Amino acid sequence: MDGIADMGGTQGWGRVHPPDREERVFAEDWQRKAFALAILSSRVACGGVNTDAFRHALERLDRAAYLDDGYFGRWLNGGELMLTEHSVLAPGAVEARARNLRGEDVEEPPVPEPDLPRYAPTAEGSLRSVATSPAFGVGERVRARNTSVPGHTRLPRYVRGHSGVVEIIQPAHVLPDTNAHFMGENPQYVYSVRFDSRELWGADAEPFTVTVDMYESYLETTA
Repeated sequence: MDGIADMGGTQGWGRVHPPDREERVFAEDWQRKAFALAILSSRVACGGVNTDAFRHALERLDRAAYLDDGYFGRWLNGGELMLTEHSVLAPGAVEARARNLRGEDVEEPPVPEPDLPRYAPTAEGSLRSVATSPAFGVGERVRARNTSVPGHTRLPRYVRGHSGVVEIIQPAHVLPDTNAHFMGENPQYVYSVRFDSRELWGADAEPFTVTVDMYESYLETTA
């Protein structure tokens, strides 16, 4: 889906400032707790580890929840969304608890009956084996499909409909598009595809190349 998380290639976000090497991972103590709660929330809501489902939760946050609350606030918001969707938390439960902790007298919604997905990965990690041969070869010119799906995808919006060259064929990986929705792992080969900047952003773009890892179903042959 084309949500706030699909920011690659867009303009107007300002200069990228690399972090100081001495910068702490968690600048404030609450960030450490938010990180742990987000990881735990994701595992509880998914019935196990499903990074794709968690990413899908993040990309469905609104602009404020994704940007204004910062990186670790975003993770916390994503974990809360997953817990609410799978009825581990009642809608409004976190807000009600926070208001009560501030001294307000607010009735908290009752704890619902959880509706957890039946999820069982076939192996650890995301690497899988497939019986078929790769559909594309190294050096082959391919085009990223110009499609926008309503659910989760790792196909960046800025490469859709543009052509590049396959540089590397990687082993098959679990397909995020289906795994995020608990619809099966559907493993596919992954291709490192090199794009020219002028192909992506026009003739006036500064000349450089961008390499994007793309699942087989994201690609098609060029005419």
